[in-house]
Amino acid sequence: MKTKKSKISVIVSSACAVLFVAFTLIVKFADVEPIGPEGTSVGLAALNKAASDALGFNRTLYDVTDWLGVVVLAAAVAFAVIGVVQLIRRKSLKKVDFEILALGVFYIVVAAFYVFFELAIVNYRPVILGAAPEASYPSSHTVLAVCICGSAIVVAHRKLNSRPWRIAAEAAFAALAVVIVVGRLLSGAHWLTDIIGGLLMSAALVSGYIAALAIRDERADERSAKPEEASGASSAE
Repeated sequence: MKTKKSKISVIVSSACAVLFVAFTLIVKFADVEPIGPEGTSVGLAALNKAASDALGFNRTLYDVTDWLGVVVLAAAVAFAVIGVVQLIRRKSLKKVDFEILALGVFYIVVAAFYVFFELAIVNYRPVILGAAPEASYPSSHTVLAVCICGSAIVVAHRKLNSRPWRIAAEAAFAALAVVIVVGRLLSGAHWLTDIIGGLLMSAALVSGYIAALAIRDERADERSAKPEEASGASSAE
């Protein structure tokens, strides 16, 4: 029997979530040393210090990835506008594309995690960019880039009928995410573990979004199959 796509997505999402929680606990409690600015403590200190010393701090890359982060947020706003336009035209929340509705919930969940880790601080940045040390785990730019671009790729794959446009959109979003993540790491504005944590959390969230869409698709297929089965039974009689 073929395994349902939703089941695979749920398993992947759950596995990534478990890995993220486990990794976060390790970062929080293992090899914690005051290697950060102003003596701030950092987990997995030996690994993080080695990576930080090798990379240093690149202000240009930091600024570039900051601006690219604005582009990513603009993409999220564009999807929100699409949802509002559909709601106005179709005059019913139920008639808004499910991908867009689920995307709204997805964005809220991502924002909630962002706020949580701004309050429940795991690590501070390896450099001070403002008046005081800032929370840096998980890398918010990594999370935003992978979550927003990743979900956008899913929507583009499902909604764009033109193959060239679909491929172009998917490639553009993938490239944007990769450039931001790699650029953020090389900028030295984050510890290596901040980037890894951001990738794990993003993988869990994006695969969760994919699972939600797959579950909806499978339920729709089951509902459409029932009338056909009933019709077949009537013909047999």
